[in-house]
Amino acid sequence: QLYRDARECLTLLSQRLGSQKFFFGDSPASLDAFVFSRLAPLLKAKLPNGKLQQHLKSLQNLCNYCTSILSLYFPWDGGEHPGSAPRAAGTDEAEEDPHKRRNQLLSVLVGLVAMLGYAFLSGIVSIQRGGAGPGARQPIAMQEEEEEE
Repeated sequence: QLYRDARECLTLLSQRLGSQKFFFGDSPASLDAFVFSRLAPLLKAKLPNGKLQQHLKSLQNLCNYCTSILSLYFPWDGGEHPGSAPRAAGTDEAEEDPHKRRNQLLSVLVGLVAMLGYAFLSGIVSIQRGGAGPGARQPIAMQEEEEEE
């Protein structure tokens, strides 16, 4: 019963789409996104039972619909995502992301500043200032030497 209902649904979608590019004309709508999200996996995935997939493949306009959306919005559909294509011989990482080193250095510096800021603000680290004026403290060893003279 479930397969029969699903086949009927696919057939009705095929009839509604007809020869149009999208369900409501030449531009996609939210219905197109919803229908594509259900049809594309059914069309592309390897399924243990291919009855429904075979029926979908027999509805040429729905197959063309999925292929059109895949090529328009997902041009890397060959299973590779952008950036995961194999590198040609002789290409470096620097060519892919010329600012990679700079970004790494900046993130380390931002992290260091954040940790130091936290240490100072929380009181873990404090700075005591020493002056050379008359009221300035001198180290104990210096005071003892002065008393001996």
